[in-house]
Amino acid sequence: MIAFIDRHRDHFGVEAICRVLGATERGFLTSRGYRAAKQRPASARAVRDEVLVEEIRRIHAENYGVYGYRKMHHAMRRAGWEVGRDQTARLMKAAGLCGIRRGRKVFTTSPAGGLDRRPDLVERNFTAAGPNQLWVADITYVRIPSGFCYTAFITDVFTRRIVGWAVATSLRTEALPLQALEQASRPPRRSVSDWADPSQR
Repeated sequence: MIAFIDRHRDHFGVEAICRVLGATERGFLTSRGYRAAKQRPASARAVRDEVLVEEIRRIHAENYGVYGYRKMHHAMRRAGWEVGRDQTARLMKAAGLCGIRRGRKVFTTSPAGGLDRRPDLVERNFTAAGPNQLWVADITYVRIPSGFCYTAFITDVFTRRIVGWAVATSLRTEALPLQALEQASRPPRRSVSDWADPSQR
C-alpha cells in the first residue's frame, strides 16, 4: 500500500488516493497513517532485506544471471548468509531477478517397436575408392525463435563434401530427406572455371 501511494502521489495526491482506496474492501490506510508510516524508522527486517538484495544482485551477476531461487539459495548459504529458500525467492522477485529456464527436450526420432531388419549394405565400412560411390546422410535440428528448424545433409564419403541438403520445419520424409536426396541426385552445374579450358567449349 505504501509503495503504491509513493508511485502515484505526485499525480493524484495522498488524500485522494487514500479516500478512493478507503472505499474498497481492502482499503485500510488513511493519509495520517501513510505519513506516520513514512516517518517511522525502517524495521530491522527491511534493513536486512536491503543488504540481502544487494548481495543477491552481486551473486546473480557473478553467475551470468542464470540462477533461479533454488540455486541462488544454495549460493547464498555457501557465501555465509543465513537465508531461507522462500525468503530468497521473495527478495529475487523484489529485485526483478529470475533464472533462465531450460527449453523443452526435443525428440527428433522415436524408436521402432520391433527389431531393425534393414540390411547394413556397407557393413559399417564408410570408405569409397572414388566420388559418388557411397553417400551417407544425417539429420539435425537448430533452435530458432519460432521453434525448431530441421536440416538433412547428404555427404559424399570420398570427397567429404555435402552433395545435397534440405531445411524444413518438420521431419516429414517428403519435406526433408527426400528433398536432400533429390538435390544430391541432380547433375552438378558447371562453373565458370570449367569453361575456361577451350577444349571443353
